[in-house]
Amino acid sequence: MKLSRLALAVALASPVSMQAFADDAQVDLPALVVTSGRVGEARTDATAATTVFTRADIERLRPQSVGELLERVPGATVVRNGGAGNVTGLFIRGMSSAQTLVLVDGQRISAASNGAASLEFLDPSQIERIEVVRGTRSALYGSDAIGGVVQIFTRRADRAGAHPYLRLAAGSDGTFERSLGVSGGTEQTRVHLGASLSESEGFDITQSELGESGDDDALRKRSLSLNLTHRFSERAEAGLSLLDQRGQVEFDDIYAGTAPYDDYQLSAASAFFSAQLLDRWHSRLEIGHSEDKRDTGNDASFATASDFYTYNTYRDSASWVNTLQLAPAHQLLLGADWYEDRLHATTTFVEESRWNQAAFIQHRYQGEAFATELGLRHDDNEQFGSVNTWSGALTLPFGDADQLILSYSEGFRAPTFNDLYYPDYCYPGFGCFASANPDLQPETSRSYEAQWRHEFSETGSLEASLYRIDLEDAIVFTDIPRNVQTARVNGFEATYQETLLGWQTRLAVGILDPRDRDSGHVLPRRAKRTASLDLDRRFGAFGVGGTWRLVSSRYDDAANDVRISGYGVVDVRGSWYATPALEFDIKIANLLGNDYVETTYRGFGAREVYETAGTTALFGMTWTPTF
Repeated sequence: MKLSRLALAVALASPVSMQAFADDAQVDLPALVVTSGRVGEARTDATAATTVFTRADIERLRPQSVGELLERVPGATVVRNGGAGNVTGLFIRGMSSAQTLVLVDGQRISAASNGAASLEFLDPSQIERIEVVRGTRSALYGSDAIGGVVQIFTRRADRAGAHPYLRLAAGSDGTFERSLGVSGGTEQTRVHLGASLSESEGFDITQSELGESGDDDALRKRSLSLNLTHRFSERAEAGLSLLDQRGQVEFDDIYAGTAPYDDYQLSAASAFFSAQLLDRWHSRLEIGHSEDKRDTGNDASFATASDFYTYNTYRDSASWVNTLQLAPAHQLLLGADWYEDRLHATTTFVEESRWNQAAFIQHRYQGEAFATELGLRHDDNEQFGSVNTWSGALTLPFGDADQLILSYSEGFRAPTFNDLYYPDYCYPGFGCFASANPDLQPETSRSYEAQWRHEFSETGSLEASLYRIDLEDAIVFTDIPRNVQTARVNGFEATYQETLLGWQTRLAVGILDPRDRDSGHVLPRRAKRTASLDLDRRFGAFGVGGTWRLVSSRYDDAANDVRISGYGVVDVRGSWYATPALEFDIKIANLLGNDYVETTYRGFGAREVYETAGTTALFGMTWTPTF
């Protein structure tokens, strides 16, 4: 049974529809993605370079954080300010964390204050799938999608009945993980409910002797997820999803030498209704809400009121996406987006809310000799006005196994609340000084890319990309934030995956040159060369695997005065199915005990480092009974 392009779009028009055909044994679906085109499509039809991590990958690799997975994305650099739960930066194709859009089940989760998403708080136990689109997608998603789009899908039910699971794990640094859940339902209604609790005593992330900073920095996080879908008929479906992460993480305050902590909550909720209104018209309406809440306190005996502060983001959103199959070879995507950000903080901002509304259109042609894609989006923002972004792609197939994709895309990033509205600094006797700039304009980009894709077999492929990104009006804080920086990134990426002699093999390589065009300096914290190799194999009930990750040296400051050495890390893992329902697993991270640094900090006139963990081990048990 073959699926038309429209049928694929209907199947994946919403992330919660990914399992709609799971029980149809006659349907042989190719690998599908959602994020590249905002509709479900075969991965071979998606024009954007895309990396996918499935639930099977998560259970095989056993990452303790989302950052551990994203390190495997070609051309991506992940930077952590210390151990688990501390600030995690993501640089895709040389762009900063704020220049990459992060979604949870379609909802933006970045903080309105600084524009970054709190990836460090997301628990892999609640994740079904991650899609990482590499390259600019502002013509579909608007602001922030310059470096790419990371979309995280929460866990969901894939079949009827009742299917519970329980996982317990313990390891180094006083780490304990517990998660449990159940999925199932009927042929029409599917539900997944999951919860988890993770705790770690941590380690001293700065090795600082200042004040009370010499203690271990602990982490505690609680997670809850819910996904519910109901199919009214073959033509209509509705559903809702919820993810709530909350807890406390400790860190070191290098300036005061105190014992600070963050109480946090990161949540996203959405509801959708999708329907096949006509044979050639599918429509999907979604509403959502997300929150990023961070309350900073201090356990030091001499803490003052200035050591306690709050930055909370509340975001409401709505979207309407329509897929029209004009003819067998012509598809039109029409949509509208709206969202409003509200910031509640102990700091009084000049403005504490703003809205953004947008409309977009994209035409796709799929012919025998070539395929095209052309898109336009118009954003209207309450603060800075209107922005138009374009994108276009040409796909040239060569036989059944090869594709060449040439693309151009424009992107932009809206200034954050910190950039636009932060209050002036005032000092008694010296007056007040501006710290924000309400006249800022969006950062803009132009991206050019050539991709080559080759399919060796059903399990083997090689994908390579050459790209260039030109960034204009980038915001840099001088005396106040200003649109002054221009930058360009030249890059190459490649991903190879195949089963060799029974070993599941995946190699990802990234090479880039990110430059400030005015100074000629390398943009800070971006590694110019990265590589990761995963090898896994099963021997009956036993499984073994390993990861080798390489990161080149990089600069930690814009002036290129502080150089951080490159490093290599080896992880190994193993598993054993004692029974079909009971699995034991072990993971040893940083097997060789390499002492490496991901980022530094400055305090009291000296630059010191955030420490990384040495060799750690985690032993777990997963029980999945069947009834």
